[in-house]
Amino acid sequence: MTPAAEEPDNWTLPLEETRAGGAAATAAVEGLVVDVEGFEGPLDLLLTLARNQKLDLARISILALAEQYLAFVAEARRMRLELAADYLVMAAWLAYLKSRLLVPDDTEDDEPSGEMLAADLAFRLRRLEAMRDVSARLAGRARLGRDVFARGAPEAVVVEKRSEWQVTLYELLSAYAAHRQRSMVTRVSVGRRAVWSLLDARQVLERLIGAVPDWVPIDDLLAEYMATPEDRVTVRASSFSATLELAREGGLDLRQAGPFAPIFVRRRAVRTEGDEPVPGASGGGDD
Repeated sequence: MTPAAEEPDNWTLPLEETRAGGAAATAAVEGLVVDVEGFEGPLDLLLTLARNQKLDLARISILALAEQYLAFVAEARRMRLELAADYLVMAAWLAYLKSRLLVPDDTEDDEPSGEMLAADLAFRLRRLEAMRDVSARLAGRARLGRDVFARGAPEAVVVEKRSEWQVTLYELLSAYAAHRQRSMVTRVSVGRRAVWSLLDARQVLERLIGAVPDWVPIDDLLAEYMATPEDRVTVRASSFSATLELAREGGLDLRQAGPFAPIFVRRRAVRTEGDEPVPGASGGGDD
């Protein structure tokens, strides 16, 4: 069994996650040149050969690699503390993988395998990078009270209430009909009309007929009492009834030339041959 065959395929994931963290870290890794027994060249080339199983890690001196790595980290620490911390993690991880290759495989069931450890380390590095990214974005946001300011005057809370009615079609139509019925009910008030009583008409006719000895139209006789259309209706009705009663009692004479012709009245007198006919009448005679 060769030591390179037992190495997990994804043990180089932490380095890939670290190199994705920024351009400064990539430049620093490329600048590290390893010079140990069995290999001389950049560190990324060493890791690439080991991943492709083209290099036996058992022949590499981990002590010499750690010394060169620590010297490089000490130099990088002065430039960037976070970069040096990442390199220390990778150096510890390489040393652990080397020890797993040298120690016989007598692990118990509850001890994690190399693949599990590599995956856990990759997860931790990804989580660290995510936390750094989030913290950088939070620090770059505008701060309340420094970059942006809240409104001083309080804002009133507007509460909109909407009623939702749950009714049937019959209930809706009944409510509409009741509302329409209430709105359509109106009070009709009829003004009091001026009424000329039959007694008033009789008294006025007796008084006016006594002063007019000749035939005269009844409308001309009562013209002063028919000033408005309302008065004209009641005066004509009452006076017509009163003239009929007076004619029946023998108090006056009536004449009408034809249907719907004017009615003429005069005081009752003894008829003589010299009486003049009623104007517009075609024949004499009392109606």
